[in-house]
Amino acid sequence: MRDMKLIVILFAACTLAALANLLAGGFPLGALISGEQAARLIFVDLRLPRLVLGLVIGAGLGLTGAVLQGYFRNPLADPGIVGVTSSAGLGAVIALYFGLGGFLGIGVPLFAILGAGAGAATLLFVAGPRAGATTLILSGVAVAALANSLTALMMNLSPNPWALSEIAYWLMGSLANASWTEVSVALPLIAAGALVLAFTARALDALTLGEATARSLGTDLARLRIIVVAGSALAVGGGVAVAGAIGFVGLVAPHLLRRFVDHQPSRLLLPAALGGAALLTAADALVRLLSGQGTPLYLGVATALLGVPFFFWLVRTQTRGPA
Repeated sequence: MRDMKLIVILFAACTLAALANLLAGGFPLGALISGEQAARLIFVDLRLPRLVLGLVIGAGLGLTGAVLQGYFRNPLADPGIVGVTSSAGLGAVIALYFGLGGFLGIGVPLFAILGAGAGAATLLFVAGPRAGATTLILSGVAVAALANSLTALMMNLSPNPWALSEIAYWLMGSLANASWTEVSVALPLIAAGALVLAFTARALDALTLGEATARSLGTDLARLRIIVVAGSALAVGGGVAVAGAIGFVGLVAPHLLRRFVDHQPSRLLLPAALGGAALLTAADALVRLLSGQGTPLYLGVATALLGVPFFFWLVRTQTRGPA
């Protein structure tokens, strides 16, 4: 009953965030109701796909963050820790660097997805078949460092300032150019990733007792590791593929909601997905309001500015020893 109340509240939060997102920056509701063609086009082709994309990407980030925090048994874990975000970003940068953005009409998303897959495969290869959580974290840091280094190299060797600016703006993360094409690319990938991650629920509960106990309860840790990495690659890579790098949603949403599910990982998955959707959609509405006052503010920059102070506070509370 308590979980159901929480889910209802989060659905309401998603609804309010969605309304704020649709109305941010002003919208001629009267013209839409009266059936004016221009208003309908603005709503259907501009506002609605941006809203759907924000909800879907936020849900994917929130769910992935909850799974990773449960797997690593650490509330400081987030989707960027396994290197998938950086790898997907590198794939997109490769497409932009070589002018392949128009390939099949989805060049950047396609290469970003391929980059996420390559990053996940590299992570599993580097970590090895019997890696524990600590080894997986260190391997993820190495993969992320390699992807970030290659991204910086390509920016350094960028053939012209226009390509460099396009890469830089894309890496800052935004839903400004959202369309139904982006939704059709991201939605199946994130949905598939969410479905894969949903199968980790019972194993994550077992892991709260430690790896040895979880193994004695029948949890296949090697299989679980593959499921976690593959699901994260799909859920996070699908979002990065169309919106660029958007951080801290996967860290903040699960942590805010964990206390309401008694810190039980399996009960946190759905609330974290809904919380991530509401958080990212609300952040995008704020970005649109602030961008209307002058220079555009990118969504990835806004989430970082909001998330970093929270991260500092979280680190402080986690590391503070007894007085």
